[in-house]
Amino acid sequence: MIGEKVQHFQNKNTDLGSLAAKISQALTSDGFSVQSSAPSKHGTVIQAKKGGFLAGVVDADRALTILVQGEPDDFTVRISIGKWLEHLGIMAVETLLLSSLFLVVDVAESAWNLEIEDRLAKQIEAAVG
Repeated sequence: MIGEKVQHFQNKNTDLGSLAAKISQALTSDGFSVQSSAPSKHGTVIQAKKGGFLAGVVDADRALTILVQGEPDDFTVRISIGKWLEHLGIMAVETLLLSSLFLVVDVAESAWNLEIEDRLAKQIEAAVG
């Protein structure tokens, strides 16, 4: 998928709930509106969207979508553009994984997505250690 970033971590003994909270906090600090799904055995989904000048670059229903999935010693963080889902907090992750959570994006969205993904990926690597 264009602009998708996948980070795989092993032997880090990371509290995934704490990691998801740190990701949400970093995005909020960058001016994003953030929503998260409830954690489940399938992981946690975090979505972030930003208004302003990005509204002309990224469709209003699109969001940066992050999936934190796995176990503390073997987990994956997947970052991409996805469809902004209303009431994400009450949706089951299993249902989200079958939806259009991750979308193929066009060139303009890809450029924006790559910049944000790279910055967020560095923040995640620093949080994991």
